[in-house]
Amino acid sequence: MAIMDAQLNTWRLFAHADRHFADVEIVTEESPGVKHRYTFADFARRARALMNVLDGLNLSPGAKVATLSFNTYRHLECYFAIPCTGRVLHTLNARLSPEDLSFIINDAQDEAIFVAHDLLPLLEGISDQIPSVKAIVVMGGEPDQSGSGRLDYEALLAESSTQYAERAIDENTPSGLCYTSGTTGRPKGAVYTHRSTYLHAINCASPSGMSICTSDCVLPVVPMFHASAWGIVHAAIATGAKIVFAYPHLDPRSFVDLLFDEGVTMAAGVPTVWISIEEELRSRAKRPPMLREIVSGGSQPPKPLIERYQRELGIPIAQAWGMTETSPLASVARPKHSMLHLSDHERLDRVGSQAGIPAPGIDMSLRDDEGNEVAWDGTTMGNLYVRGPWVIDSYLHGRGADSFEGGWFKTGDVAIGSPDGYFVIADRTKDLIKSGGEWISSVDLEGALMGMPGVVEAAVVAIPDDKWQERPLACIVAASGSDITLEAVRAHLSQQGFARWQLPERIEIIDQVPRTSVGKFDKKALRAKFPQ
Repeated sequence: MAIMDAQLNTWRLFAHADRHFADVEIVTEESPGVKHRYTFADFARRARALMNVLDGLNLSPGAKVATLSFNTYRHLECYFAIPCTGRVLHTLNARLSPEDLSFIINDAQDEAIFVAHDLLPLLEGISDQIPSVKAIVVMGGEPDQSGSGRLDYEALLAESSTQYAERAIDENTPSGLCYTSGTTGRPKGAVYTHRSTYLHAINCASPSGMSICTSDCVLPVVPMFHASAWGIVHAAIATGAKIVFAYPHLDPRSFVDLLFDEGVTMAAGVPTVWISIEEELRSRAKRPPMLREIVSGGSQPPKPLIERYQRELGIPIAQAWGMTETSPLASVARPKHSMLHLSDHERLDRVGSQAGIPAPGIDMSLRDDEGNEVAWDGTTMGNLYVRGPWVIDSYLHGRGADSFEGGWFKTGDVAIGSPDGYFVIADRTKDLIKSGGEWISSVDLEGALMGMPGVVEAAVVAIPDDKWQERPLACIVAASGSDITLEAVRAHLSQQGFARWQLPERIEIIDQVPRTSVGKFDKKALRAKFPQ
């Protein structure tokens, strides 16, 4: 007896959706209150036409084809048409600087770029710096009449057949390419295979992941150019879940309208999104009736935010963790059956405030600086290593080789494992504050500060200190009319259980916390702004 050799590739996801979920809807909010709506059948027909377009662009076998777009139905068509023709989907981050964008395009050697019409100016500014690009295809907007040579997406699809025979694609060939955000140097490329993408989609859809099935309607706020939208798009296509794409420039009112009007059951995005729409949710007479949960990742959501959503809005927030290098979903925090009886407060401490339990297939190791395993005792910090079938084993062109060791990826995170089997990110290695020989977690301080009345957001960075080596500096965004003082900050943190030596001796009131291209706090910018 033997098992069939069925290749795990993107075609398997696409063909399954095409056959079984023809009537399921895909909704794109093109501007606040203005929607484009079509079905999986429409998506599949147009994606097959796009496959024929790709074959006619004179691209190399296995060529890297980039997209520069937010979350739209056209971007979804690219998500599947590009890898289903044996090419590599390279999602470009629309929030990058022109310098980083040209570096990444050249580093990847992209041969074609599919760009949303409103993002075309980003490319026009670097068009003479990207010699590998043979074709630029503009998605949406008015057809180009300037004679620039740019191609019109809709015109190309209209001229192409919607018939396309399934290709035999080896599951171990590359299907996707994402670049890291480059917070510690030049961005590095992470290459995903068809097999890893398929397995990651099943992981994302599973109850241990984001629990996505045919009965769901998902709203991925996370951009499709950020680590494959956390796998949500692939999982939704695989399972036949309705997909809703929100207007990319967050409008709280229209966003909450989508939750109500489209029957969204699961939405996913960074904590900033849920902070931004909280007031709008409170203004409604009731909660979105079908919203089962919110998944929050990218950075650790503040405990007070999780608590307020659950207690006051009746909406659970599940914390997820992952990295570009892990495709990205590696864990989600859900309670064990034995924990269902716990009080809300205890469950928040033991589960909700954790980064989760590693997904089936993901191994994690916590090690000291000498490489020895540390105890999962709820207090001991260790350097976090991961491995698994959707974790990369190297970066493109062999860069960053020191991040890989003995079959493990060194994440650069410092984590604490609990006796329950959960783990929490204590900090990025570069963001830990070493004061008098002891480590202070900036993440813990930030979470506590964002629970302080009058504080909208807070980021904590290290500043040099002649006596203690480093001390924490709290950069705070205050609510309108609030008077935040150092004394009040220290008193609040003391009440939260922080020791005297962990308390900041200085605060800075700022208008907003600077962010990286993927929405995380840009502590590099804060350290540059407040060097001492």
